[in-house]
Amino acid sequence: MKKISLSVIALFFQTLCLFAQSDSSAYKQRKLKVEEVNFVSSYYVQDGENSAVTGGIGTEKLTNFGSVLEIKMVKKDKLGRTRNIVTEVGFDHYTSASSDKVDPSTISSASSADGRFYPSVAYSSTNLKGNRTMGGVASFSIESDYQSYGLGLTMAKVSKDKSSELTVRLQAYFDIWDVLLPIELRSVYGSGYQRPRNSYNAMLTYSKIVNERLQYAVTIDPAYQEGLLATKFQRVYFSDNTERAENLPDRRFKLPASIRAAYFLGDRTILRSSYRFFIDNWGVMAHTANIELPVKITPLVSVSPFYRFYVQTAAAYFAPYKMRSATEEFYTSDYDLSSFNSHCFGAGLRFTPVKGIFGIKHFAMLELRYGHYLRSSGLFSDIISLNAKFR
Repeated sequence: MKKISLSVIALFFQTLCLFAQSDSSAYKQRKLKVEEVNFVSSYYVQDGENSAVTGGIGTEKLTNFGSVLEIKMVKKDKLGRTRNIVTEVGFDHYTSASSDKVDPSTISSASSADGRFYPSVAYSSTNLKGNRTMGGVASFSIESDYQSYGLGLTMAKVSKDKSSELTVRLQAYFDIWDVLLPIELRSVYGSGYQRPRNSYNAMLTYSKIVNERLQYAVTIDPAYQEGLLATKFQRVYFSDNTERAENLPDRRFKLPASIRAAYFLGDRTILRSSYRFFIDNWGVMAHTANIELPVKITPLVSVSPFYRFYVQTAAAYFAPYKMRSATEEFYTSDYDLSSFNSHCFGAGLRFTPVKGIFGIKHFAMLELRYGHYLRSSGLFSDIISLNAKFR
């Protein structure tokens, strides 16, 4: 894993911003400029003893290093409409001890480490009055055993007094999976063929500024999936000591609904809270409660402690190791579909000096966040992330 030098990143983006300004005549002619650049990088590590790859038992040790670069560009046309183009490029690299057990006869199978590359581009246009926005997004993602194409449409309408907004988003993802079975099952069921999976998501959000202290937003975002929804290299062991690859229905409907609120307690403190309800046709029902309290220590430094609680019921098809009958049609030992509760807590530290980070004028913000996660099944994880903003 390569280490990232923050000073090198800062120098690169400073050069980018200076170049954008130095050719001001060209940007006036095209009316296009780089408005904002965001760089986010994170390191995640987890462990536990309920790996779905080995039937609900065994190590869940995993590490993931991810980075995303986002460039926001803006221009105005002759009619005064504001047009935004957002380009994003992301890359993840992970190592997984449990995935290495897909073929335990090897010293280190190809599935023990993998990478994901996912670029996207979004375009939106806001009318002259600034009360109506329409846009679209196209995305692509590729990993060793799958590739995905995504398309989306966004529509937003702001009220005349600018106090409320209604947003509608529609998205579709078209995936192709390379079906990979555990090594001992390939001679019986085959392996290496491809299967599709399609996902269709909708999101309806109503946000409201109640007064100078209180804001809230209500969201409903149903989703429908069809195709290969099982992870075929995950094993299931039955009560009669037989073994098969995970098998789940090829259709799933999800219905989440949430409410978020922000209350300004004073000049230095904001109380942010949210609640989310989730239900699907597999029998999972979940509740999530989150609270965050950003506090300005100084006008240039703020700290944001947070806590999240989550609880869910088990899917109808879940059973632990050797606890399900082989006569069942659908089955899984993936503890992500089990009954559990979890806690996540941590804090963020944000710096926004007037003269820029490290004295670099365009290096506008630097934020460090850390979170620790605990699940009642025994899984635990830690994540640390860095967010840098350039303007």
